[in-house]
Amino acid sequence: MTEKAKILDEQSIGRALTRIAHEIIERNKGIEDVILVGIKTRGAYLATRLAERIERIEGRKIKTGELDITLYRDDLLTKHEDKEPHVHQVDITHDVTDQKVVLVDDVLYTGRTVRAAMDAVIDLGRPAQIQLAVLVDRGHRELPIRPDFVGKNIPTSDEELVVVSVFETDSKDSVTIHTK
Repeated sequence: MTEKAKILDEQSIGRALTRIAHEIIERNKGIEDVILVGIKTRGAYLATRLAERIERIEGRKIKTGELDITLYRDDLLTKHEDKEPHVHQVDITHDVTDQKVVLVDDVLYTGRTVRAAMDAVIDLGRPAQIQLAVLVDRGHRELPIRPDFVGKNIPTSDEELVVVSVFETDSKDSVTIHTK
């Protein structure tokens, strides 16, 4: 795997998250009935950062939660016959019924991870809405899923890989494109 291009650095990721935080507040007319749910691992860290920004803007905490989903990965196809992502852990302590749930993930690709996350949320109750915030939308959807909030649209080929690094796990913040 070879790095082809650096798309976002620490400052541009910060700006994108600040913009997304403002858009979430505006679209939902505040945060009263909103729950941010991060998809582990990197989506959960991004959700925490969004929650901090929203708290600074609104002056109060937003409800949060996390989902742990095993991702479908091309390099695992030969090891696992089942290509669908599976929810392993749900850490949402708030009732989702009649709430606006904002799923947060790092990269939107085929849409299968988001579909699994939506199923997990719906298993907990009936939200008023499910919205999607992603740092990167790289296209190539297999399901009719569209993000509501996007940090950056990055057109890619199937031969490329988008790598999101966050300080919490990778000691740096960046988004890069690599060739397979």
